[in-house]
Amino acid sequence: MPNLIQSTLDLDRCPHCGVDRPHLAYAGGSDAADYQGVRRFWGFYRCARCAGITIATASEWNKEIRKIFPSAGVTLSDDIPERARSFLRQAVDSLRSPSGAVMLAASSVDAMLKAANLKTGSLFERINQAAAQHMITPEMAQWAHDIRLDANDQRHADENAPLPSTNDAERVIEFALALGQFMFVLPARVRSGIQSAKDNTKK
Repeated sequence: MPNLIQSTLDLDRCPHCGVDRPHLAYAGGSDAADYQGVRRFWGFYRCARCAGITIATASEWNKEIRKIFPSAGVTLSDDIPERARSFLRQAVDSLRSPSGAVMLAASSVDAMLKAANLKTGSLFERINQAAAQHMITPEMAQWAHDIRLDANDQRHADENAPLPSTNDAERVIEFALALGQFMFVLPARVRSGIQSAKDNTKK
């Protein structure tokens, strides 16, 4: 994390509009102590592109920032397979270009299914196979098909299909994130918890 200073906030992307290397200018600050007398310093920074305000806090001025509001970005678990994670990171970073973000998120979904050993047939068939094998719920399968169709519209430049908005891209990315949690992150945590319980019983 960068330090809390009274000039600019150094972030890779604006938490609001996602612009790369934003100019986040200091717009004011405050400090206060909690009931135990622990003091916190707050800085407010305005994005030159979208005018969104980002709030950062530290123990003192010129000290390392502890937290940023809203969050500076989406954290992707290493439990999501590398190829799927790479597509998903690019989708998140491409929100300013919704058509591209939709296609990248759909590619991430496809890569997740392939990582689960569903490698034959089309994406349509892989989604149905995942549902049939109870890897995903029927509702998730329907959502995945909606995303597949959205991506097809952009990939084939369907003149009758409306261009996606940022909200549309966020919805597609939300599903890809949820799928990654459901298929990879949560099972990894369950396995870790089971192993931890076994290790504790041996002590």
